[in-house]
Amino acid sequence: MLSVDQARQRIVAAFGPLESEQVALEDAAGRTLAADACARSDQPPLSVSVMDGYAVRSADSGPRRVVGSAPAGHPFSGTLGPGEALRLFTGSAVPEGADAVLAQEDVHRDGDQLSFTEMPHPGKFIRPRGEDFQAGAPLAPQGKRLAPRDLALLAAGDLATVEVRRRPLIAFAATGDELSRPGEPRKPGGIVASSVYGLGGLITQWGGEARDLGILPDRLDAIAALAKEKCDLLITLGGASVGDHDLVQSALGPKGFTLDFWKVAMRPGKPLIFGRLGATPFLGLPGNPVSTMVCAILFLRPAIAAMLGSRTGTTTRHARLIGTLPANDGRQNYLRAQYEWREGLPWAKPFARQDSAMLKIFSQADALIVRPPHAPALDEGAAIEILDLD
Repeated sequence: MLSVDQARQRIVAAFGPLESEQVALEDAAGRTLAADACARSDQPPLSVSVMDGYAVRSADSGPRRVVGSAPAGHPFSGTLGPGEALRLFTGSAVPEGADAVLAQEDVHRDGDQLSFTEMPHPGKFIRPRGEDFQAGAPLAPQGKRLAPRDLALLAAGDLATVEVRRRPLIAFAATGDELSRPGEPRKPGGIVASSVYGLGGLITQWGGEARDLGILPDRLDAIAALAKEKCDLLITLGGASVGDHDLVQSALGPKGFTLDFWKVAMRPGKPLIFGRLGATPFLGLPGNPVSTMVCAILFLRPAIAAMLGSRTGTTTRHARLIGTLPANDGRQNYLRAQYEWREGLPWAKPFARQDSAMLKIFSQADALIVRPPHAPALDEGAAIEILDLD
């Protein structure tokens, strides 16, 4: 059996960045940049007042004469001369010749005469042109997944469109005669197909396009029909355990299926298949819902990241153990756990039961405690590695 790291490296190596496309900025949330996004203009594009008040020349002395008003969006067309002042509002353009703004609460105005006691210094209450960034400045790097705040930044840089990676199309199907959809009549001895909903949500969350192909019966012809699907990655759920592996090969072998590896030294998720169906990468995930989603986090997420040219990975962080753990066997173990913060550090407590079919525990978990193969027994407070689930 391969280790988790070996399996992940072989899966990720099968993918490269997809082609790029231009999308409107309003449609770019959650998309991954295919090229650096650079500003097309300065921000702010001109020097503006940060207060309601009066633009003045700091080098002048004595009272000022108010020569006009310039609300935001209606800049003064002239140049401010000696002894003059111009009425401004928050966001108003600072006129040529002025280098300071007097706040309205710091002045006294009588007609067009303006008096004050504190002399302004150059730059007071002025936001200079390009203070945030200048034209040509990089605003977001290639490989960044755009959050809503990034869209606001790019809009401020006068970008109406951005170049992003095409969303990878991930097609998946559950297999098993016992499965049915939620709300449908239950088959005798059957169960609800829950894994497909978790998997589809994860694919969308990670930037892919999810295509649910439905539930396939345990028949060679049904599985063989997957060969007609056009996608960037094809996934089956279930049918990867001992005794069922030959069904996949028997059905897909004549359609061009080649096996890269089968089985990974991990818990949950040991029965995992990876190969190619013709030119299309193929991933066979275990059917138990927790196993499905743990394997998706460890193997599918970095595969999608590779297709998006993204820096997203499955990184762990340090924590402390609440309770005790026995020595581990030869498989890398991922224990569902909840954590709490103590003096700024995360402490994680594994659930007492770790059955891979128990979705309620998985839903309540904050993280996975990562236990390497043959890890020794651990006492309360021991250093551990955790993988956040959210």
